[in-house]
Amino acid sequence: MATAKENFLRAFNEAFMSGDRDVVLASVTDDVEWHLIGMEKIAGKAAFEKAWNRMPPQDDAKLIIDTIITHGVTAAVEGKIQVDEKTYAFCDTYRFNQFKDGRIKQIHSFVIEERKGS
Repeated sequence: MATAKENFLRAFNEAFMSGDRDVVLASVTDDVEWHLIGMEKIAGKAAFEKAWNRMPPQDDAKLIIDTIITHGVTAAVEGKIQVDEKTYAFCDTYRFNQFKDGRIKQIHSFVIEERKGS
């Protein structure tokens, strides 16, 4: 049985992919930090929203969540995104602003395109 935090992270990732602005922005703190490893660091909710808006919703994308791990104020979600005949493996680590009913304060996103046959 999934925990409340696991359900929260599943819903957040689904909303992120589908472009559900209300859910995504309600899930993060005003001082959220998003580090896209190897690309850029984003600080603050306005900058987070601007960066997220650069990623248009992928209606035909398929989100596959393989693993959700939570412990205290930290969590990780690992899986794949399939879009336009490409598959991207991802792992996001999260830090919440508080243990119970917290919002996301920090995200580190690791994303890599999988090569066919690997």
